[in-house]
Amino acid sequence: MAAKYSKVTSEKVHTEMHEMKEGKLKSGSGKKVTDPKQAIAIGLSEARKEGEKVPKAPKATSKKSTAPKKTPSKK
Repeated sequence: MAAKYSKVTSEKVHTEMHEMKEGKLKSGSGKKVTDPKQAIAIGLSEARKEGEKVPKAPKATSKKSTAPKKTPSKK
């Protein structure tokens, strides 16, 4: 099911995507943004700061192996 965003949020993301395509969008470190997913994330982040209706940002997941632990064998 798709997340519900406010109209202002959609416009904010649209603006950021447009800036990215023009080469004007910069990330926090000052580098030029070239990934559309990053442009969307910037737009959603700015909308959150303005208090718009945006679902919570997903928490970072750890990249641990799912392999079972080795247990010492009993002899």
